[in-house]
Parts: sequence; C-alpha cells; structure tokens
Amino acid sequence: MTKKTKKLLILYFFAAILVVSIITVKIYNKPFINIAESKPSLSLASEVLLSDFINDESTANTKYLEELIQVNGTITAIEEGKDGNDIITLGNENTIGSIICHLSKNEKNLKTGQEISIKGICTGYLMDVILVKCVIVP
Repeated sequence: MTKKTKKLLILYFFAAILVVSIITVKIYNKPFINIAESKPSLSLASEVLLSDFINDESTANTKYLEELIQVNGTITAIEEGKDGNDIITLGNENTIGSIICHLSKNEKNLKTGQEISIKGICTGYLMDVILVKCVIVP
C-alpha cells in the first residue's frame, strides 16, 4: 500500500466519522413536539383513516406516516398498556381493522361507545392503524 493510498484511507475514515457525528447531533437535538399544543396536519374521521390504509397502504403511508393527525371516532375498547397508560381502540363492528391509540397519560372519564376526538402521531398500519403519544382533544 502506497503512502498516497494510506492518506486517502485516513481522509475517508475521518470524513465518515464527521458525517456520522453530524447526523447523530441532528437526531439528538431534534425538537420535542408538544402534541397537546400543536395543530394537527389533518383532521378526519376514524373510518376515513382506516379505509385509506385498507384501500392503498403505500399512498396512505405517504400521506399520514409520522404526521400529527386528529381523528374523530367511537371508542370500542379501553386497555391498560405495558407502561401503565391507557390504549384505546377506535372503530366500529363493520370494519376489519381499527385505530389503536396509545395515550400519553390516562384519562379517567373514557367509556366504550363514547365519541371522542384524539390527536396523535401515526406510526403505520398492521391490520390496525397505530397512533402514539395521543391526547384527547376537548
């Protein structure tokens, strides 16, 4: 290996370390989004969101994935998650899937059959649409 080749390898190595460092700092310093105070990108009914994913998942992913959205729907189930916060399911008996909403904090006044509006970040679809960091919209 020549001296010139060694110098190029060392230069590429340090350039790669620099790029990785910059990306790491950008990800680490990504701003926190306060879901409760942020305005949603979209507001729609739970049936519309679910049917969009059922009919064309790739288009729905482009439209909804990692977006803060507000969904209006009927609670069909309430469960306690592993972290102690509630997980509510929105939907109806006529659809195959549903919308699973992981709440940021527990809500005491929720009941099945209740109509609610909820904001959360859409993380995708696997038979159900998943929303995380959800808050109830008053």
